[in-house]
Amino acid sequence: MTQPVEYSCYVAIRAAIQVIGGKWSYFVIAQLCKGPLRFNQLRRNLNGVSIKSLTDALRHLENCGIIHRQVFPTVPVTVEYSLTESGREYGDILLQMRQWGEKWKAMPLVEESESSTS
Repeated sequence: MTQPVEYSCYVAIRAAIQVIGGKWSYFVIAQLCKGPLRFNQLRRNLNGVSIKSLTDALRHLENCGIIHRQVFPTVPVTVEYSLTESGREYGDILLQMRQWGEKWKAMPLVEESESSTS
């Protein structure tokens, strides 16, 4: 690979990884792949997430264009989160990563096989 092509590849991959760089981003996307959810539904589904961590993850994903935040004028205000088109595409990528991980998790790591021969 030539240097300019290699560099542009790294930049694109780094941008894609930054979307799920936060601890909870992957889990939020995975939950929203099932359909739109309200904040407290997400919080219950993501057992163990703090309100601040979930809020930060949602803001990050909204700024990345992965999720859509819709506010309904009710009393109290209702907010629903859903995936954008980009978010649904990203969900497809995460599913492929899961499938790859399941395929390869049964195979021993190179480090494990090398350490067992020493």
